[in-house]
Amino acid sequence: MFFERAREDAEKEVAADEKNSLALTKWGGALLELAHFRQGHEAYAMIEDAISKFKEAIELEPAKRHDALWCLGNAYTSQGFLSANAEVSAEFFTNAGECFEKAVAMDPANESYKRALEMSSKAPQLYAELQKQLEAANENAMMSASERGDKKMLTDGGAGPGSTYWSDTTYDVLGWVCLVGIGFGIAALSK
Repeated sequence: MFFERAREDAEKEVAADEKNSLALTKWGGALLELAHFRQGHEAYAMIEDAISKFKEAIELEPAKRHDALWCLGNAYTSQGFLSANAEVSAEFFTNAGECFEKAVAMDPANESYKRALEMSSKAPQLYAELQKQLEAANENAMMSASERGDKKMLTDGGAGPGSTYWSDTTYDVLGWVCLVGIGFGIAALSK
């Protein structure tokens, strides 16, 4: 897989030069992309690891790593959408917006950074809508389980906010939301 190879290459570059902020940014970027192919706690852990790489890159060259700030903002956005808690999500979205603001300030001509900043202000509303849709899907699943007599589904609960049970479908939906967002970012960068 491309992103796994990119992660390995960046890890080797960092092993050769621990002060290589670009390699750290690439490593974090590869981890962030790989996280979108994972589910649940594994995805969240990969995003956390990516965040640590971006922060380290920024710390090494704070005046130069606007790309790492942009990636860090995307990582926070991903975490926000993966969180089941609205307050925690709002904090992630705020952190993302701050990263995008700093990236725009460092490179005001970069359209991708500007679009990311604009979209980050809409993330809480998108999150709320997604939670409503997940809750509706959960209610439908619970009704279907009730009709089928599926006691396990009924006792475990559903994938709604505040529940400890998140189905694979929930993670698939959230993963696709994040993947589409990153896809738009990559497309914008290639222009």
